[in-house]
Amino acid sequence: MDGYTSIAYVVVAVTISNVFFPSNFADSLLLTFLGLAVGALARFIGSLILGNFLGDRLGRRKMLLYSIMGFSVFSFLIAFIPTYKSVGFLATAILYALLFMVGLFAGAEYAGGTALSMESIPQEKRMPIGAFVQSGYGVGYFVMLLVAAAVRSYFGPAQNDDLVWRVIFASTIIPGFVALIIRFFSKESPVFEDMEVKKEIEEVPIEGMISQSRILLSTFLMVAGLLLINTVTLSFYPTFLGEIYPKLANTSLDDLYNSYINLVSLVGVWIGGVIAFFIFRRKMTLLAFSIIFLISLFPIYLLVYSGNLIDTLLAFSVQAFIEAAIFSTIPAFLSEVFSKTHRTTSIGFVYNGAAIPASFGISAVIFFSSAKLFETTGTSWLAFLFIGTFLLLIGILYSKESANRANDPINK
Repeated sequence: MDGYTSIAYVVVAVTISNVFFPSNFADSLLLTFLGLAVGALARFIGSLILGNFLGDRLGRRKMLLYSIMGFSVFSFLIAFIPTYKSVGFLATAILYALLFMVGLFAGAEYAGGTALSMESIPQEKRMPIGAFVQSGYGVGYFVMLLVAAAVRSYFGPAQNDDLVWRVIFASTIIPGFVALIIRFFSKESPVFEDMEVKKEIEEVPIEGMISQSRILLSTFLMVAGLLLINTVTLSFYPTFLGEIYPKLANTSLDDLYNSYINLVSLVGVWIGGVIAFFIFRRKMTLLAFSIIFLISLFPIYLLVYSGNLIDTLLAFSVQAFIEAAIFSTIPAFLSEVFSKTHRTTSIGFVYNGAAIPASFGISAVIFFSSAKLFETTGTSWLAFLFIGTFLLLIGILYSKESANRANDPINK
């Protein structure tokens, strides 16, 4: 649901930049992508409110039931917003307001889903299953791209500015309904049930989170770097590919090519989880994949600008594969480094808090290239990839190992 809805916005960004802003407005695309920052800020607030008062006090399952209802309903409502031509900047305000509400409920999704799943499985299976959980976002991304390609192909270019983006957002209610049914029949995590029996539930979980200051800082830097990379790659590819090859811009082919890239990233996260299963040590796995990503940056940049579409798609696919492999370790790592009494609050704080600066990534790439601080969009893109990778490596090196074969940290 998260991947489907988030990428729905990215996929139609170029289109709606002409829908919610004046047609001659120079910064319309920049301000459209700032909608990601609005959602990211709301996610952070929502993760603290829902995680602190629901996830760590009432249960992971209950929180996820409430969050998916709000998440899907407000996503669906975006399809019915009036345009700038009909109500002026009120349309823009309504868009940002609905993005904020979507983000508020979405803030509980990652933390609640990660805690529930990782607390429900044995330690030795946590890496591959954690990778599978992490791939849920990518699956939503992949399905959304196929839906977008089909909708654009069916309605044609003439309807892009009026109907296509509405149909795409209206479709977000479907995965939301499916997720609600699944969660209704799911069970609470055994770790939380044991906490209830032993009366170990904290009155103010956020206080316990603050006490783990080193872990909080290291994981924040790590996730901020990784999410910045994710924002300026997978979230930017649909727009970036259209800029490099203008004939593809805002077409069903652009969506289709990006679905191929995303499919490769899904394979990357699953293979990363299998490799991590054999290595077992979470920190070592994160470090190894991150160094490979760093080494690949400049060669991939050269391939992207080779002038050959196949080479560009290959470069994006390899990059997405390595990035996804890094992500494969994150659910198990975050679940194990934070105590069970404030796990959803802490994971939500780190993941959604780190998403705030990361959400400015695309806007920053566009701004620094348009302001001529970098010669092209490509050089600006490469610079921010290096920044994200260095933040990721600093966070990993400063962090502690989470895994302990002798005594599973998930129960602490």
